[in-house]
Amino acid sequence: MTLINGKSKSSEHNPVPVVYTGNRITMTRKDLLLKVFLGGTAALVIPSTLTSCSKDETEEDNGSNNKVTIDLSDPSNATLLNPGGTKVIGGIIVANKGSDTYAALEKRCTHDGCTVVYELSTNTFPCPCHGSVFSATGTVLQGPAVLPLKVYPVTKSGNILTIG
Repeated sequence: MTLINGKSKSSEHNPVPVVYTGNRITMTRKDLLLKVFLGGTAALVIPSTLTSCSKDETEEDNGSNNKVTIDLSDPSNATLLNPGGTKVIGGIIVANKGSDTYAALEKRCTHDGCTVVYELSTNTFPCPCHGSVFSATGTVLQGPAVLPLKVYPVTKSGNILTIG
């Protein structure tokens, strides 16, 4: 039952029990706790739901003005010495295509952001998540992706690869 200006009203017509006393509105303890609980739950659930749907933005992006150098004589880069070998550096996947040639592409599939891999036998960059396939020039060969991967120029001088 709710008191409004000293008169009682059924809570069927007013689902939130509120007592008006002069110019002040008073709420019951139960309603206050319910509102705090619902508000707190919403404050915790909504942000985590929204961030779980976003792409990972913590990786550094190699903007077009930045150049990356890779020393092939460094043991940490040994995978790039073998045809088919790859290394991910920041947001770029670098692949040894064989015959002393290299490709450097954006590592994130344009469909859903998964990291692509390199297939030497087909000279392609397939996405393991949903099956998109990209050529070594970034072109979409098979969807669901519709946008190409960004391609970075690669030059080799001695044991040093320069990307960008």
